[in-house]
Amino acid sequence: MRRLVVSLLAFFGVLVVAVLLYAAVHWQPDRPVGALVERWAQSPSYFLPLDGMSVHLRDEGERLDPLPILLLHGTSASLHTWDGWTAALLPRRVIRVDLPGFGLTGPQPDGDYSYPAYLRFLRSLLDELGIRRCIVAGNSFGGSLAWQLALEDPARVVGLILVDAGGYLSTSQSIPLGFRIARMPVLNRLAASVLPRSLIEESLRNVYGDPSRIDAELIDRYFEITLREGNRRAVVERFRQAKFGDRHQEIRNISQPTLILWGEKDRLIPPENAQNFHRDIRGSVLHLFPELGHVPHEEDPAATVARVRVFLERLQGF
Repeated sequence: MRRLVVSLLAFFGVLVVAVLLYAAVHWQPDRPVGALVERWAQSPSYFLPLDGMSVHLRDEGERLDPLPILLLHGTSASLHTWDGWTAALLPRRVIRVDLPGFGLTGPQPDGDYSYPAYLRFLRSLLDELGIRRCIVAGNSFGGSLAWQLALEDPARVVGLILVDAGGYLSTSQSIPLGFRIARMPVLNRLAASVLPRSLIEESLRNVYGDPSRIDAELIDRYFEITLREGNRRAVVERFRQAKFGDRHQEIRNISQPTLILWGEKDRLIPPENAQNFHRDIRGSVLHLFPELGHVPHEEDPAATVARVRVFLERLQGF
């Protein structure tokens, strides 16, 4: 018995030392937003004072466009995920924003990451920009926000584009390691100060249908922006406070013209969710992309935005 106790103590001692060494090697303190601006907030980025935050956004294209497009990113992403779409959609007015808790915007002052808080933020943003009618597109968490905004403000949201959007209770086939850690009560505290670059790369490989499309600059972007002061703690709260599936029974009440785009290799929110949206939203249009994953708009902007352009042409004058 004594040998067993000694062996267990030795094992745990080695484990503690290993954890401490790992933490020391991969220690990554928060970075102030000012240290990230030069690389990731180049023109046409600007910061808008709103709801106690300095909100990072890009508002491009024709200011007199009667039907601007608002693009909403997913968890732990940023407005940069829409670079390809934006370039293809200009000179239409295209607005993209780093949602609270992500990108360069940083955390909510009151720590509220519930869906109602995000929807209040989006309405405040549209009010501040003077936008009365728009099309809203969203990926993953951003997609969940998009369809909820369409339900709550149907006079303003006249068209909807859902890209591998959250909404239904479903089982993921694979969850990126970074997301799994953010949901673990003890490890997520350690992750607030420890972040191996390899963890970001592994998470990206998990959500891309073709990992060969991932390059060093993409990894840099996700890695450095994740280190923005407060973001790692915010994502833990986002997972705790706002979960997919809470309002899925209301999806059938969506009446706006809706385009649904989905990567068939999405293992985080599998393609059966696309079929659920298509079934519940009357008149919706669905396109599947066999070789793409959870972020098809980022992985292959040209193929996905081509479907968007057709959808927008049909919406003209709506």
